[in-house]
Amino acid sequence: MNEEKRNEPSCQNNSSAFALGHIVATQGVLAAVPLECITAALHRHAAQDWGIVCEDDWKQNDYAAEHDERLFSAYLAPDRTKFWIITEWDRSCTTVLLPEEY
Repeated sequence: MNEEKRNEPSCQNNSSAFALGHIVATQGVLAAVPLECITAALHRHAAQDWGIVCEDDWKQNDYAAEHDERLFSAYLAPDRTKFWIITEWDRSCTTVLLPEEY
């Protein structure tokens, strides 16, 4: 996938490739990122579109999705605020947060 396409905020709704479990979001990300952007990013994450992570992290996520390991993706809101989505290895919980909240 070309880097430009991966950096674009997207509102596209893709089908889920894995379970997200219980979805939680921090107060920080809810205050900084519009809910529709969070929702769109969750759809991308669940469809194995890891957003703006580097190529090595993208490959690690592809492996992790197949081998029940922790998944990590990063996205940009329209105002360029970066936020992360992390799904635990057992797919019990997915957390949306700002990098500084990690």
